[in-house]
Amino acid sequence: MNILLFLTAVSLSSIAAYYSIVGLIAIFSAAAQSIAVMGSVLEVSKIVTASWLTRNWKKTPFLLKTYFTTAIIVLMLLTSIGIFGFLSKAHLDQSTKVGDVAYELSMIDDQIKTEKEKINEYRKTLSQLDQQVNEALARTAKDTNTRAVNLSVTIRRRQASERKEIGKQIQQAQAEIQKLNEVRAPKAAEIRKVEVEVGPIKYVSALIYGEERSKESLEDAVRILILMIVFTFDPLAVLMFIAIGQN
Repeated sequence: MNILLFLTAVSLSSIAAYYSIVGLIAIFSAAAQSIAVMGSVLEVSKIVTASWLTRNWKKTPFLLKTYFTTAIIVLMLLTSIGIFGFLSKAHLDQSTKVGDVAYELSMIDDQIKTEKEKINEYRKTLSQLDQQVNEALARTAKDTNTRAVNLSVTIRRRQASERKEIGKQIQQAQAEIQKLNEVRAPKAAEIRKVEVEVGPIKYVSALIYGEERSKESLEDAVRILILMIVFTFDPLAVLMFIAIGQN
């Protein structure tokens, strides 16, 4: 059992150290190598000090005991801050990526909306041209059918170039909408993929804050989850080494 406890403690402590160092590097990115070296040494020192202090608690002088205990607690807090930074950065990276894609998606939707509005305007113009023909036919309602037909043909001939240009513009707008939809599809799929990934935390948020506030309180739910991980990760590893030292 002690071997299993030791292996678990080493694994937990190693992972906590890695997350902590990466998180601290994210906070102090200008001195990444120095932070990595310092963090590694401090992590090892913390575990060694905790184990040694547990085995020599009774014969250790009070001041030294107090300092070691304080140093271990401070190092645990430092590790926890690093883990918090690591997990927060991971969440922010994901949120930023989603925000960028959502912005691009919004821009594409606006362009599609503009093209659709153009098509509606072109169709209104066609309707107005048709109305001109209908009004001319209405004015010649008492004339012979031949004259009415000839008048209709004459008016449509005058409108031919304009109708052709409008039809061309409608086709161009429809082709542009198709291109925009092709660009939009993978971005929309990426948004859906991320929404699936954050689905579990949405349920956690709904459980904590209720369905109505779950969307607005998603960040709070993520923060609570990170804090729960932070306050159990490294302290558990240290306490496991202390437990080993007592056996």
